[in-house]
Amino acid sequence: MKLMGWRKTTLAGVLSVAALSGSAAVQDRPKDPSEYLVTASTPRERQIELALSAAPAGVSSKATVYILGRQGYEKVREGTNGFSCLVERSFKEAMQVSAAPACFDAEGSRTLMLDYMHREEMRAQGKSEAEIKDDIAKGYKDGRFTAPGPGFLYMMSSENYFYDSNAKKWGTVPPHLMFYAPYKTAQDLGYDSISPTMVPYLTVPGSPEALIVVAAQKPSQDSSSGDSHKH
Repeated sequence: MKLMGWRKTTLAGVLSVAALSGSAAVQDRPKDPSEYLVTASTPRERQIELALSAAPAGVSSKATVYILGRQGYEKVREGTNGFSCLVERSFKEAMQVSAAPACFDAEGSRTLMLDYMHREEMRAQGKSEAEIKDDIAKGYKDGRFTAPGPGFLYMMSSENYFYDSNAKKWGTVPPHLMFYAPYKTAQDLGYDSISPTMVPYLTVPGSPEALIVVAAQKPSQDSSSGDSHKH
């Protein structure tokens, strides 16, 4: 896997941990978003396929896998390498604005991912996004949730969908890695403020969910392949 600096102007903003809003990343997609958004009605095998697409096969094949059910995330496979894969969603008010396959390392699986799982439990209970946001913030203050230590999550899928509110169309985010950077700010990275041209980019600055984004080129073959050294 070859890491690259995040392309300038690719990001115009952040909708969520896994849904980056940028008109330069938008590609033509069907007008009906139901084809690629994930809900509890999305077939099990399709959800598993998406979740596993977030990381190289050598990682995702041994990871714990979750799918979205009627009451929130459900574990469908126990892994052996500490990683956990699922499709993370984000909403703007009542509108789903992303479906983002993600594979968390062991550190993220025991910390940040629990935050995401709780969001879906609350959505299943009919809570509003404002109520969910408030509860998550309180959870970090009262100790129900813990900010992650050093680590990262894979978001290498080519099916990381999001809605760009500026372009008013659906698109995709290029494959990337996200490194945990709780409470970090633009100033910590040497910038005056968050900007679309930041390299690397920082999401949700100042929060326990802050992440540093690094673009990556997904291998064309599994890492165990004899040709993997070419990528």
